Amino acid sequence: MKFLTIKEAMKKRRGKVALRGWVYRERKSNAYAFIILRDHTDIIQCVIEKKNVSSKTWADANKLIIESSIELEGTIKEDKRAPTGYELHVSKLDVVQFAERFPIVKDQSPEHLLDNRHLWLRSRKMTAILKIRSTVFGAIHDFFRSKGFYEFQSPVFQSTQSEGGSTVFEVDYFGDKVYLAQTWQLQAEAAIFALEKIYTVAPSFRAEKSKTSRHLTEYWHAEMEKTWCSFEDLQEYAEELIKNIVKAVLKENKEELKILKRDTKKLEPIVQKKFVRLTYDEVLNILKKKAKMKIDWGKDLRTIEEDKLSELYNVPIIVSNYPKTVKAFYMKEHPKNPKVVLGFDVIAPEKHGEIIGASEREEDIKKIKENLKCVGENPKDYEFYLDTRRYGSVPHSGFGLGVERVVAWICGLDNIKDAIAFPRTMLRKSP
Repeated sequence: MKFLTIKEAMKKRRGKVALRGWVYRERKSNAYAFIILRDHTDIIQCVIEKKNVSSKTWADANKLIIESSIELEGTIKEDKRAPTGYELHVSKLDVVQFAERFPIVKDQSPEHLLDNRHLWLRSRKMTAILKIRSTVFGAIHDFFRSKGFYEFQSPVFQSTQSEGGSTVFEVDYFGDKVYLAQTWQLQAEAAIFALEKIYTVAPSFRAEKSKTSRHLTEYWHAEMEKTWCSFEDLQEYAEELIKNIVKAVLKENKEELKILKRDTKKLEPIVQKKFVRLTYDEVLNILKKKAKMKIDWGKDLRTIEEDKLSELYNVPIIVSNYPKTVKAFYMKEHPKNPKVVLGFDVIAPEKHGEIIGASEREEDIKKIKENLKCVGENPKDYEFYLDTRRYGSVPHSGFGLGVERVVAWICGLDNIKDAIAFPRTMLRKSP
């Protein structure tokens, strides 16, 4: 018989089917063996009755333990008592491999699960997260391609830092010194003078000595850069992208959200409502009045302040006009206030922090040089970047979205480590 997935078999509803997968749960008695089978689509209860199978099949069934791989034939029928509403009455069992004792049983502490991440990926929780993650990546590509953007790749090995020298990973490059990419941006700004509107989804690396639930040293970065893109246009792109991602997940991943016990009513306003837009100054006033939090002007918003702000709204908040001193050297000064930049962060609801960092880019080569010197960088190391301002510079803007932070927020995860298959942090580099 042709093998079906569990989901395909349940759609068939009745009749003879052949399935294959892994033992998710098992329970045995003198007369019956109950096997919960899993594959990439779902789980189903399978019943092996001693009197209806050969002595070898019965012996094999009794040797099965969690994660053994098997092939089954039998008759499927609806049964409301079963975990997913269907049951397979088995007539034939072939064991592909008898598994050894699975190391994840009672101890499900976060560290134990991270130590055994290569096996914990098989859990219903992680499988659901990874499916949603796949939808998120697809939605990002679909959005930018629908807007006429070209996908563009930049190097992982880079000769300069771009987001702060204290958070770069230094690499020996045949006796010379290079850095793992913190962002594609400097190279992307060179490419827009050819392609005009580009995007990428690629890994970025930040050597942040942080042990928080929001930071990874290696994460996936969705970035865009576009010529002739105003500050207002950029905010529209950011809002549209996030709406597109959430809409796709709500459409494609109903079952996965249910497995994660995610309240979809908290996601629906993202698609239906406009995002809140506030300036940095307005945020300081709001936090002072509504949260009794006094923040000195010029300080960046910390996690505690972003979390408190997110509690006040049920949609993302676009916070603009940050002080120049807390933002990157390439962000453009506000034409009416040189103390702030035409940059914004998008803060996710439900205490999930910043998910997008964005800005209009500085076009004035003199100001870029001054900004580089202010952060301790030598402008001579950035000659290729300065060339983009020497030869036909035009207004342009861009942003970067942290994919894992978006996945963590949409899935309602407590820790960003669960938003990626193999997390890399200050304290974890394996498995």
